[in-house]
Amino acid sequence: MPELPEVEALREFLDDRLTGRVVERVLPLAVNVLKTYDPPLTALEGGTAGATARYGKFLAVPIGGLYLVTHLARAGWLRWQDTPPAQPPRPGKGPLALRVVLEGGGGFDLTEAGTQKRLAVYVVRAPREVPGIARLGPDPLAPAFDREAFTALLAGERRQIKGVLRDQSVIAGIGNAYSDEILHRARVSPFKLAASFDAEQAGRLHEAVEDTLREAVERAHGVAAGNLKAEKKSGLRVHGRAGEPCPVCGDTVRSVSFADSSLEYCPTCQTGGKPLADRRLSRLLK
Repeated sequence: MPELPEVEALREFLDDRLTGRVVERVLPLAVNVLKTYDPPLTALEGGTAGATARYGKFLAVPIGGLYLVTHLARAGWLRWQDTPPAQPPRPGKGPLALRVVLEGGGGFDLTEAGTQKRLAVYVVRAPREVPGIARLGPDPLAPAFDREAFTALLAGERRQIKGVLRDQSVIAGIGNAYSDEILHRARVSPFKLAASFDAEQAGRLHEAVEDTLREAVERAHGVAAGNLKAEKKSGLRVHGRAGEPCPVCGDTVRSVSFADSSLEYCPTCQTGGKPLADRRLSRLLK
């Protein structure tokens, strides 16, 4: 799933190519992709695009007084085309979900692989009309997201820190991969209760959040949209690397599986050398 660093890179990518361009056509090609119907997609046609904004994992493009908002979900992606195909696409065929064509040439496709179709597109008068944006917590790269603000978010949270970091209503933009990376960097168990952090531990975790995300944003800066997935994977130290040696201590990276995802961690760096039990079967290690 694209997370904050990749979505920020896509924001920059679109901003460079869309701002000031006029939208000629917007073609919905998957029946499930459009989540709003008033205003209609056709209301965007003839409008001029402004600067693309990011809200957590959402992208919002202002077009002629309205906003085209998208969330790429787990398997969605954006593909830019300098010259869109002359032949109109066939709805319901392949991964293509939405096509935006610009006057004078160029445009982009929104695609989604797999069978779980969760990519979402909205046409709204203001970004906060999108329920997912209205529920977002603070952006971890915003100046106001300092150590004190982060510590306050953890206070009273009886959930595991892995789940808290991924909760978009608590912190916007962090998903499965970067939460693994943040916790490894901070040397924290993913099963540790958020409310159990003392001031020093909370400060160290806050630093790991900022450093991990800022470094990932810097790596993604200027990378073409088509190469962002590979760039993300190359920069991950533990996520998706079960069975490989930890780059910090050399211990074997371990994994805990869930119904539709998994987490990765290093026992030596994060859990005092103890492997974590499967949360579905055993009492959680803290």
